Amino acid sequence: MTDDPRTSQPTRFPDEPHQPRPGLTTAMRTKPDHGEDSYTGKGLLDGKVALITGGDSGIGRAVAIAYAREGADVAISYLAEEQGDAEETRSWVQKAGRRCLLLPGDIRDRDHCGALVARTVAELGGLDILVNNAAAQTINAGLDSIDDDEMQGAFAANVFAMIRLAKAAAPNMKPGSAIINTTSEQAKVATKSMIVYAATKGAISSLTVGLSNLLASDGIRVNAVAPGPIWTPIQPIAKSPDELETLGHDTPIGRAGQPGELAPAYVLLASAEGSYMSGNVIAVTGGVPIS
Repeated sequence: MTDDPRTSQPTRFPDEPHQPRPGLTTAMRTKPDHGEDSYTGKGLLDGKVALITGGDSGIGRAVAIAYAREGADVAISYLAEEQGDAEETRSWVQKAGRRCLLLPGDIRDRDHCGALVARTVAELGGLDILVNNAAAQTINAGLDSIDDDEMQGAFAANVFAMIRLAKAAAPNMKPGSAIINTTSEQAKVATKSMIVYAATKGAISSLTVGLSNLLASDGIRVNAVAPGPIWTPIQPIAKSPDELETLGHDTPIGRAGQPGELAPAYVLLASAEGSYMSGNVIAVTGGVPIS
């Protein structure tokens, strides 16, 4: 391991097999680094309860591990097909001595969003942190290739679910609580082959500011993290082997990020260390500017 950010993590991902949706960590040839061997907690979230959507793998798993090591109990939501990945995340949370509640289901279902919050509060005793992380990524060739049902599904998962979850969570949150949304550099970069996905991420960035303005008077902070190209199961779903092998080479740092490299941003925004931060989007993009 090196401190040089250009080489501190893998720079190439050769022979990575394509995956169908939703994508699984267990099927990846080169396994992501979620901070399993590197993240050290400081007690920043002692006694807190967090609900993380998409907590089975990728960024969500990294956040779950970090939060547990900071002293929080964690509920994670995920699709039923991701059960194996979710159980692996639970094992890491439990190794940290914290409780982990597994909540399978589809956040595109409006009733499921309310149920996620209700079960978290009932079984873990409250809710202090909501991490809206789960997302559907769509790819297009041209405008004619955009499938209407897929587009509606992307907005349902990426935007509508966030609003429903915030609506259900806020009445259960005390002053000092936090909502953290995952947006993307795509909100600003808007790659031509990802225009629906980019549109949802732009909506999330605006939603973050709106929710912050709405909930600040209740002592609830709302922020977002904007990842760049991160090595998670979402990558082998949509990209070709050639694109995967050189993922992130067009960033200033010159490589893709690992999920564990985002976890500290989510910890900052959830903890008292970020007490004067609300309505912000923190870029973790390998140097790609998004302002």
